[in-house]
Amino acid sequence: MTRVLTAGVALTSMLALAACGAASTGATSDGGGGEMTVVMWGGEDQKTNVKAAIAPWAEQNDVTVKQDSPSDYAKIRAQVESGKVSWDVVEVEPNFAYTACKKGWAEKLDLDKIDTDRLKPEMVTDCAIPVLEYAFTIGYNTESFPDDHPTTWAEFFDTKKFPGKRGFWKYATGAMFEAALLADGVAPDELYPLDIDRAFKKLDTIKDSIVFYETGEQQQQLVASGEAPLVQAWNGRIYSAAKEGQPVANEWGEHLLSYDQLIIPKGSRNADTVQKWAAWFVEHPEAQAGYSNATAYSPVTKEALELIDDDVLPFLPSAPENVGKQAAIIDYSYWAKHYDEVSERLNEWAAQ
Repeated sequence: MTRVLTAGVALTSMLALAACGAASTGATSDGGGGEMTVVMWGGEDQKTNVKAAIAPWAEQNDVTVKQDSPSDYAKIRAQVESGKVSWDVVEVEPNFAYTACKKGWAEKLDLDKIDTDRLKPEMVTDCAIPVLEYAFTIGYNTESFPDDHPTTWAEFFDTKKFPGKRGFWKYATGAMFEAALLADGVAPDELYPLDIDRAFKKLDTIKDSIVFYETGEQQQQLVASGEAPLVQAWNGRIYSAAKEGQPVANEWGEHLLSYDQLIIPKGSRNADTVQKWAAWFVEHPEAQAGYSNATAYSPVTKEALELIDDDVLPFLPSAPENVGKQAAIIDYSYWAKHYDEVSERLNEWAAQ
């Protein structure tokens, strides 16, 4: 998962995908044809996801897959409102998916044709289905904390017991407010609606120790270098850095579960093609497992977990030993309503 969330211009290159590996994924033809343009966050992460989860179906159904990146919310809106929609399926955060559905920027899905019983109900809306799950964990530097490290958000905020800078994603829905409230004693099942005033008061207690990151690369660099030996992390980023030999690890205590969704911009000429693929994706766990095995982000169905490699499974949010350590699933219906106001306040607070 590689993302820099801005309203800037997306990359313009449209790359034809050479689909491969269809026989191994059980893709079956439905007599399709045509094309669809897939937009995700870009980089190797996108290539991995498209290769595993889209290319096999596309090859069997004679569908040409094009790619663009990164996901850009302003561009989605501009395409829809201008009537010039060139994107067909876009990976987005759920709070934007809520907004896009409400504002008419996203197509309504024919959920009767998608086996949503396989999906977590809180991750499905009229216009969106999940494409992956990930967790906000406590990422820590194993050299800075070789024997003892924070296992709760209260300990993460304890700079006396665990000295050093703390890294947070400078983004309202980046779970820093949920973490602050958990650290301040709010029960996980009482998080929402968030008490933002209380969260800022708790964040004030460690403000001098906070270092903000804006990309996954920055997050990894902060914790691996020891500049911020504790970060609120995306679990897959810590996993990949550890695989590269960096001195980092995930702590799963009180992790916050998040997810990305897929939407079809309103007016897509290939909406029917995308919906056929979406139905196949949900019903084919092998299409999800290929991406998860490469990234340690969780698939969206239980069936796919059975196909996760034994050496990868412990690093997924949906691993049995990690599920019980989950504090909460982030409530994106809350964030759809409050994102703008909290973002403005966060930027002002960070600048003070």
